Amino acid sequence: MTGDRLEMNGRGTSRRGALGMIGAGVAGILGAPVGAWAIGAPGRSAILTRPIPSSGEALPVIGLGTWQTFDVGSDPAARAPLEAVLGSFVELGGKLVDSSPMYGSSEAVVGEIAGKLELRSRLFVATKVWTSGRRNGVEQMNDSMRKLRADPIDLMQVHNLVDVATHLDTLHGWKREGRVRYVGVTHYTAGSYDDVAAIVAAQPLDFIQINYSVGEREAERRLLPLARERGVAVIANRPFAGGDLFRQLRARPLPAYAAEIGCTSWAQLMLKFIVSHPAITCAIPGTSKAEHLRDNMQAGIGRLPDESLRARIGAEVA
Repeated sequence: MTGDRLEMNGRGTSRRGALGMIGAGVAGILGAPVGAWAIGAPGRSAILTRPIPSSGEALPVIGLGTWQTFDVGSDPAARAPLEAVLGSFVELGGKLVDSSPMYGSSEAVVGEIAGKLELRSRLFVATKVWTSGRRNGVEQMNDSMRKLRADPIDLMQVHNLVDVATHLDTLHGWKREGRVRYVGVTHYTAGSYDDVAAIVAAQPLDFIQINYSVGEREAERRLLPLARERGVAVIANRPFAGGDLFRQLRARPLPAYAAEIGCTSWAQLMLKFIVSHPAITCAIPGTSKAEHLRDNMQAGIGRLPDESLRARIGAEVA
């Protein structure tokens, strides 16, 4: 699973409400970019990037999840705000868009909007295989690549480790043939970390995708250090713990120290916490609102928290 459930279904506190809790004197303060690669529009601050360990290719630290948010079918009215989201994402320097056949029509919607806006060459497209059996997996992956208009595709991942050995065998072959650029596995629960770790230790992977946020930090104990040791990129899903963190923080003002790293919202502070971990390559919040997309992207600009500030952020949410 990926993205921000709160934004997707409207339950609990809205992002607008959370943004309204910004502390006095914080708004408008932005830190200077550090170690950034300028891939946004001219004149904009550069978004920070991290290298993919297996290749050195740079990826912006803030990506875009599509779980539920892009599952809108062919309705033009429902697609219109998503065109604004994807267009703004690229304009602000974003690249990695993550989807899955599990996410309903999301793959097709991403592919068709990217085609309409002529964005495909500027995106790093990631999706997943989510079925059992070699033949079914090949058929599903081909279908996903068709929907996303991505052949070769940048990243194919085995979703939630379903029939993982079979699909990784196929994908290693596809990588040698140039049909996929990178190969990975995913999960979204800490209970599966041992299984993910066993695959990281045994298989030549480029990526893993796991849940990681200031509210879900179990990956710090073993999985993130192992990924770093093995040279595996890490995509962080559930960056707001499915919206639970917004509900938890709804009545609390943004702490004054957020200004030290240029944060003007809880979303930015939580995302900067994630991407400041040295093992994390990219976080993938999901949204269907351009306003929230722009807010999220600000987390990829300027200073990141050091260990001392990370500890303060962690204590704030504990």
